[in-house]
Amino acid sequence: MEWKRLLSCSRERESGSARKASDLRSEFEKDYHRIIGSASFRRLQDKTQVFPLDKSDFIRTRLTHSLEVASFGKSLGQNIGENILSGHRDAGFTGQMKEDISHILECAGLLHDIGNPPFGHFGEIAIREWFRRNLPKMKFKGVPVAQMLSPQMQADFCHFDGNAQALRLVTRLHYLVDEYGMNLTCALLNTIIKYPVPSTEIDEEGKDLIRKKMGYFLADEETFRYVTGNTGTGNRRHPLTFILEAADDLAYKTADVEDAFVKGFISYYALQRELKELEERHPDSPFRPLEKLNRFFERGIEKQISHPEAYAVKNWIVSVQGFLISCATFGFTSNYDSIMAGTYGHDLFYGTYGQHLMDLLGDMADRRVFSSMAIYKMEVSESAILNDLMDKLARAVLYYDTGVEQDTIDRRVISFISDNYKNAYRLQAQGRDENGKLYLRLLLMTDYLCGMTDSYAKRLYQEMNGII
Repeated sequence: MEWKRLLSCSRERESGSARKASDLRSEFEKDYHRIIGSASFRRLQDKTQVFPLDKSDFIRTRLTHSLEVASFGKSLGQNIGENILSGHRDAGFTGQMKEDISHILECAGLLHDIGNPPFGHFGEIAIREWFRRNLPKMKFKGVPVAQMLSPQMQADFCHFDGNAQALRLVTRLHYLVDEYGMNLTCALLNTIIKYPVPSTEIDEEGKDLIRKKMGYFLADEETFRYVTGNTGTGNRRHPLTFILEAADDLAYKTADVEDAFVKGFISYYALQRELKELEERHPDSPFRPLEKLNRFFERGIEKQISHPEAYAVKNWIVSVQGFLISCATFGFTSNYDSIMAGTYGHDLFYGTYGQHLMDLLGDMADRRVFSSMAIYKMEVSESAILNDLMDKLARAVLYYDTGVEQDTIDRRVISFISDNYKNAYRLQAQGRDENGKLYLRLLLMTDYLCGMTDSYAKRLYQEMNGII
């Protein structure tokens, strides 16, 4: 892979007019304005990061998380781009490419979670499990739906993933001017495709990072081929995707610990104990996280801060983020050749001093937050909401646009679905056989569901069940 092609600014619909002399923005800066002006981006303010429907104004939402990922991505892009230039790693790499990389990563950070359903990653699990339970039982005109759908069509639903939905949303569902959605650049679209494989080629237990999840739906395969054909990646991961993933991992693992501290799931002294054990296991690390934490606590005492523990944790998080940025930069540049060849199979923290700290942060969140009774209770409630909505939506979309008369309630449920999504369905359904249209109608259901915010999903569930 080579940068000139990887940074393709081609769009599915190319502009027919010449660039205005007064518009000094690059194509990637134009992408940024398209994203932040979209309703889909605004909805992230009411989608959960860890704590659904939380009333605190401190706890992160998908919007604030995405802004943090965008910031980290841009910083990493600047660091890595400068390293490639100063180290003469690539003769074809230019200063303008460094700037383009930073803009692309900033935009990718804003987009990376835009396809997620309500209630975070648990929402994805709930959707997958609903299809695994119900696809074998569903019938269309007396014929089992499972017989009508190809293996890949079925796998698309049983392995449903927000990453694939993000690509679908920005290229097909954001229907403003025409069927090309936001009509973003190929370089940006390729960067948000974390897993360049279809649902039938997932290997969750394997060592290959890019096969852990699906990257696109069968319905969007043509888009995937167009994008990767323009950038020259094919079925390999775009190099910038490794940087985006590092920015995401860095943002959520540090933020989850900070949010958990604020919510009382992790105490200052529990964090101390965990870091002490980490330092004992890895005494050779140049970054001493426990020493950092203790110094910030002592500074808080000296400054007579009323809550020195909170002062220490929040400043410690910032210090950790700076260290991890340097680790991810080293991870990319030290594996530059294999990343550019498309053979690198790990994240950017692998083999760096930051790897063990990242593992600990993720493990702490799993043990102390995601496995807590409070989160389990929320997830049981969320499951009830999503399962009920999917039951009603599935019945409504099954015979939509088939000529079969629907009952009164199903017609009303269909009327709730955005015209943008229905327009996208009609365009993709043209020329399809009955099986293909059925598959697209089931996608119409998940399109609508993923477009919901947490509050909207809860409110719609209450309204549809007469809960006043």
